[in-house]
Amino acid sequence: MNFAQAEFLVFLVVVLVMTWSLRSKRYRNTFLLVASYYFYAYWDYRFCGLLLISTAVDYWVAIAIHRTASVRVRRWCLLVSLLVNLGMLGFFKYFNFFVDSARPLIESLGWDPTTLDIVLPVGISFFTFQTLSYTIDVYRGKLKPTKSLLDFALYVAFFPQLVAGPIVRAANLLPQLDELPGFSRRRFYGGFQQLLRGAVKKVLIADRLGETVDVVFGGVELYSSVTVWIAVIAYAGQIYYDFSGYSDMAIGVAKMLGYRFPVNFRHPYLATSMSDFWRRWHITLSTWLRDYLYIPLGGSRGSSLATNRNLLITMALGGLWHGASLTFVLWGLWHGAALVIQRAVRWGGSIAMSGRSFVSWLVVMFIVLMGWVLFRSPNLDVALQVYDRMWLSMFDGSNQLRILWLPPLTLLAIGLMVGEHLVWTTRFRRCMRLPFDAWYSPVATAMMLWALMLYAPRGFRPFVYFQF
Repeated sequence: MNFAQAEFLVFLVVVLVMTWSLRSKRYRNTFLLVASYYFYAYWDYRFCGLLLISTAVDYWVAIAIHRTASVRVRRWCLLVSLLVNLGMLGFFKYFNFFVDSARPLIESLGWDPTTLDIVLPVGISFFTFQTLSYTIDVYRGKLKPTKSLLDFALYVAFFPQLVAGPIVRAANLLPQLDELPGFSRRRFYGGFQQLLRGAVKKVLIADRLGETVDVVFGGVELYSSVTVWIAVIAYAGQIYYDFSGYSDMAIGVAKMLGYRFPVNFRHPYLATSMSDFWRRWHITLSTWLRDYLYIPLGGSRGSSLATNRNLLITMALGGLWHGASLTFVLWGLWHGAALVIQRAVRWGGSIAMSGRSFVSWLVVMFIVLMGWVLFRSPNLDVALQVYDRMWLSMFDGSNQLRILWLPPLTLLAIGLMVGEHLVWTTRFRRCMRLPFDAWYSPVATAMMLWALMLYAPRGFRPFVYFQF
């Protein structure tokens, strides 16, 4: 089931009515757990077993770690959690990738490697990382394991963030599930507004930009360098508004149910350094990689060379997390190299656009846009074609090729993207949140609903991060 589908609206209304009608924490959590499994089973019921396996293993592993004082036993318990979760993720997401990568070596040994027709379970990258963070935190002594299997099962499967995040830490959500939240009109309204803003981001901006992106990336050789540049910029807008739109909808739905999720985006295209960008982009993943990969590798505690190595490893694996493709690994290494260079030259600036910070912002946007080419391209050959059109073909007369005609609504989406970012640099940014008691909030709400009904593209376009 998808947040942008009509079926989800019916599902959400039923869940909201039932949730707020139940006055017992146990009954409410049980209902939410059943609803969450129904939400996941709507996509493919066969993969609910993966949720059950991850839930059962990490629940009992965490208890076993907490009960024993033996360092050796604790390590073995943690290893069980790592093997089960990363084993599931590795098989479903990376089996064919590693077989293809090792094909020359395997064939040289006289074997004939074969790939499998594997369906990627939606959300597996998110819920495996979420449960891993729980067992690792218990192992580190930062968190006591929950005694309630019901609460932990709901933590793993809670439907707002199940398939595309945010990656919610157990220390954040489990204490909330242990209590019965009271209804608040202000909080419910805030959640509804965030859900609605997320829908506008997804449907009116991301999906419109995506139409242009798909056309150009589907036949790069047909278009001029100007058109390809526009398409790359459009993709930067598409992936941001698609994913931040989903995050807003997830956070909004959770808020309507009485729960708080962490912020996942803070306008990353306003960043003036690469480290600033990663403090703003997919925050729950970047902090996960920092806490559970970069710091255990040594972080910045060693020499400059060791720190740079840790950055490159972390970002390469972060890229691989997004998909089993060389382009994702190169995307991660590209960002890792940019972070290494930033450490060497120490560039950056404040959000107030002075001359120096404006140049820093331009550098960041250049790096990010070049990286998005790798991220969007289905393979390295297409990425190289895009780079060729963007740069080499700019001067060889290929600009005589046709410039893609942009539909008015696509132009409007680009204008909304630029305008929204500009507003967030001013004192009017508070208005964008549509405060509960502001006179203009009902007007803005009505306008967003009207625009969604009138200008939503025909057909269904899945969220970009569902493929990860």
